[in-house]
Amino acid sequence: MKVAIYARVSTDDQFADKQVEALKDYCSRFVYDVFDVYIDVIGGASTSRPAFNSLLVDMRKYKFNCVMVTKLDRLGRSLSHLLSLIDEFKKKGVNFIATTQNIDTTTATGNLLFQIMGAFAEFEKNIISERTKEGLKKAKNVGKRGKDKKPRQKRGGLRKPLFTQ
Repeated sequence: MKVAIYARVSTDDQFADKQVEALKDYCSRFVYDVFDVYIDVIGGASTSRPAFNSLLVDMRKYKFNCVMVTKLDRLGRSLSHLLSLIDEFKKKGVNFIATTQNIDTTTATGNLLFQIMGAFAEFEKNIISERTKEGLKKAKNVGKRGKDKKPRQKRGGLRKPLFTQ
């Protein structure tokens, strides 16, 4: 199996060396061929990362058939982003392995884990939608404050002092 290794650290003070070393050791134990190593120094919340973008370009050209990270949060921190990535990986025939968390989509157990994660993501999305709809029903008096429904003061008006002497 041809593997793309991805390592990410958040700041310049951190080093990805240990991640890369652990991933290369994993590849040698399981006799995986390392295609390339992609390293980013950027926060995980960012969905656009230079090395990761290069990895995606190479994946779309079918240069490897597995993406490997040490932990899932190295790939991303948003569940919806992670699930969309895994979905794209599957469409391209690319497996995913997170070595320290025993996540491996080349196995039935790994696929089950991702299906469960997908179910929870959809559940979360539906709960948020329900809460939003309930909030909109209750917010009939938009622009009014709290239970007393008094209009908001216009900006620029004089405010009453908090403390009087």
